[in-house]
Amino acid sequence: MTTAAALVAEEPRLHYLNESYGVRSWLLTTDHKRVGLLYLISLTGAFFVGGFFAVMLRVELLTPAGDLLQAETYNKFFTMHGVIMVFFFLVPSIPAVLGNFVLPLMIGARDVAFPRLNLLSWYLYVLGASFTTYAVVSGGVDTGWTFYTPYSTMSSTTQVMPTAIGIFIVGFSSILTGLNFVVTIHRMRAPGLTWFRLPLFVWSLYATSLIQILATPVLAITVMLLGLERLLHVGIFDPALGGDPVLFQHLFWFYSHPAVYIMILPGMGVISELVTCFARKRIFGYHYVAFSSIAIAVFGFLVWGHHLFVAGQSVYAAMVFSLLSYLVAIPSAVKVFNWTATLHKGTLEFRTPLLYALGFIGLFTIGGLTGLFLASLGMDVHVTDTYFVIAHFHYIMVGGMVMGYLGGVHYWWPKISGRMYPEGWGRLAALIIFIGFNLTFFPQFILGYLGMPRRYHAYPDEFQVLNVMSTAGASILGVGYLLPMIYLLWSLRYGEPAGNNPWDATGLEWQTPSPPPRDNFEVTPVVTGEPYAYPGREPAHG
Repeated sequence: MTTAAALVAEEPRLHYLNESYGVRSWLLTTDHKRVGLLYLISLTGAFFVGGFFAVMLRVELLTPAGDLLQAETYNKFFTMHGVIMVFFFLVPSIPAVLGNFVLPLMIGARDVAFPRLNLLSWYLYVLGASFTTYAVVSGGVDTGWTFYTPYSTMSSTTQVMPTAIGIFIVGFSSILTGLNFVVTIHRMRAPGLTWFRLPLFVWSLYATSLIQILATPVLAITVMLLGLERLLHVGIFDPALGGDPVLFQHLFWFYSHPAVYIMILPGMGVISELVTCFARKRIFGYHYVAFSSIAIAVFGFLVWGHHLFVAGQSVYAAMVFSLLSYLVAIPSAVKVFNWTATLHKGTLEFRTPLLYALGFIGLFTIGGLTGLFLASLGMDVHVTDTYFVIAHFHYIMVGGMVMGYLGGVHYWWPKISGRMYPEGWGRLAALIIFIGFNLTFFPQFILGYLGMPRRYHAYPDEFQVLNVMSTAGASILGVGYLLPMIYLLWSLRYGEPAGNNPWDATGLEWQTPSPPPRDNFEVTPVVTGEPYAYPGREPAHG
């Protein structure tokens, strides 16, 4: 018999995705989750535009002769690849996308401290990206992403100023995001959520935010001085005008080396979450991992000079920067050791996020160890401006940070979308990316050691085999990056419902429905225990 109750259709649960559908509701949203998704869409676009330039570079390098791109075009392509990837994808990626979405959820808050400021940050990102897009479509820029003077201020005839203005604006987006996160973490934690009950991803976001607030203004000042010299011919960096080009390198790298940690620290935080969840164990040495994030942030401000070993700084200064560069390896090594110790004798579940975490640990370790080579004065002089530096940088930034980003996206995707993705495709994509990445960049270590300089569109014949291997790897890597785009979009419509906590994880974000309601929690949670109460064997806080 049909009852009246059965005839009443069940009301769909309201959550942040279906509470309103209009474009206006998205463009004027102050919900941190929607702002995170706006960043996700914007950054994905930037990633594939930057990736297009990388593909063109690798295709050009298939043959020794410069037959696809002229030297001038090649210079523009590697510059635009670097500018877009560094300033519009790598720096904002994990904080702006994953940090925005999960930080308030992880600390039991309803939103970030300044929701309108959060939306303004995204608009600043879009405005900065618009200036840079204009620079790209109106002829491009050829200075390299480092904008070294006096070439960028006096000699280059390309779109230096629109690019610099775009970077200047996007810097404010970064500063405001960092400021928002620091205040949120200090003031909006749930009752009982003390500092040493915070998830390690929150610790990493806190350390990252400090760097964003303190270092990014230096970049803004540097770009402004560059503009003054280029437009008004004020002698700041150009020796012909009484300036000092090494001063530019000091200022640029005072921001840009800490910026490396803006990129990698959040990825480390993601890996800490993934390792403990899929090993079903408490994190080994919680306090050490947390404090190592702060130590990396502090040391990061003291090592910029290792980029100037061949730029004319004094030998004594170079020795000090060399020593400090070795010191920054210690907190990084602490993290790798503690992740490995957490995995040891854990009950490992080889789900997609863990595969990305394992890839991160392996590739970051290689990138970190080769960084020690570059911290050594003698070795650095030998491989400066060669493909060895390119390979080292990409092992940290792409092998490390992008693996962390994709691991985090797969880990929190069920919470973001309320749907599961096909696990088999997820594992396959992780494997393809790992293989493709190593085939792309490991040959570049050898090329650099053999002396192939970077930023040349033509090279001697004896380097062709390794370059063909690298281009073949890039093709595989490109397929690996496209796959998640396809199956994650597919899962939005066809994926299995995720449930509140598909991973049986312990964080507060998993105690609210998937997708979360507008205000995250119906009742503010009260925290009474440690952050990783898994049944593993390690003590709570080692």
